[in-house]
Amino acid sequence: MTRVFLTAQWRHLVMLNYAIDPHVLYPYVPRNTELDTWNGTTYVSLVGFRFLDTRLKRIAIPFHRHFEEINLRFYVRTETPDGIRRGVVFIREVVPRRAIAWIARWVYGENYVACPVRSDIDLADNGGASRITYDWKHEGSWLTIGATFAGDASLPVAGSEEEFITEHYWGYSALRDGRTVEYRVEHPQWRVWPGTGHVARGDFARFYGSAFADALSQQPTSSFIAQGSPVVVREGATMERGV
Repeated sequence: MTRVFLTAQWRHLVMLNYAIDPHVLYPYVPRNTELDTWNGTTYVSLVGFRFLDTRLKRIAIPFHRHFEEINLRFYVRTETPDGIRRGVVFIREVVPRRAIAWIARWVYGENYVACPVRSDIDLADNGGASRITYDWKHEGSWLTIGATFAGDASLPVAGSEEEFITEHYWGYSALRDGRTVEYRVEHPQWRVWPGTGHVARGDFARFYGSAFADALSQQPTSSFIAQGSPVVVREGATMERGV
């Protein structure tokens, strides 16, 4: 098992999930992986969440412990001698500090960018209506994702869309030379709230590329909020399996 690279808490995860034509994603699928689907549908997800108590190699970096991230991701799988591994691939990830973006690009080859980011987390008492939104600013305009929810969180039903979206414990990224980096993300199963409403506002086609315009202009197939948990992200390794 590879060494620990990062520890943190991931909290207040907003997940907006969209069906997408798989042909849009084929150019982004890293070698040695294939698209993962749920009930025959291919998904992309807009996800916003909070990094808390972040530590690199167990060392806390001043002014870089607590921050937001917003990403657009899709889902892949790969076969190994130990069984099938299910993971995520990121189209683009937003963080508020250039140093964080630079480290992620250098270590994992991920497409991180630094933008002004803000969040609004309004959690009601006694199961009342709660709301979480994440905003980021790009070329003078703000983009927003968010969701409302109420009641108590629960573990996803086995075989559900919520389980599919949250139960991917590997990350994959394609290097410029065509190789694939694989890294493990460890956390317990998350409890979730179904969204009672959502917001997705901004020029997503301009930010993520015109290929994603059709999918992200539709209503999401689902929206939900995950409580999150402590997480461990292990160092990446280049995959050596077949083409």
